[in-house]
Amino acid sequence: MTDALVVTGDGGTITIATDVLDRIVRKAAEEVDGVKVRRRGVEVKDGRVTLPLAVRYGEVLHAAGEQVQSRVAESLRSSCGLETSVVDVSIEELT
Repeated sequence: MTDALVVTGDGGTITIATDVLDRIVRKAAEEVDGVKVRRRGVEVKDGRVTLPLAVRYGEVLHAAGEQVQSRVAESLRSSCGLETSVVDVSIEELT
């Protein structure tokens, strides 16, 4: 289960809802050609992201996985200030 992201600073607290984190991760992952996130329930917790993927047949799986990892980490860093230590992807389906 994904927890809401709570950022506390001198000016107060900002809470980023779980649905927002899910959308950020999905959008970033699906920017990679031939990749779809398989189902809801992307997990973002304690600086670790876990997501299941479907990849188009004929794509280089290793390269697609690495591109997803890079884009998801950068997207969370630039939009939320969240430093992800690990982005775990599992390729569960070829489409």
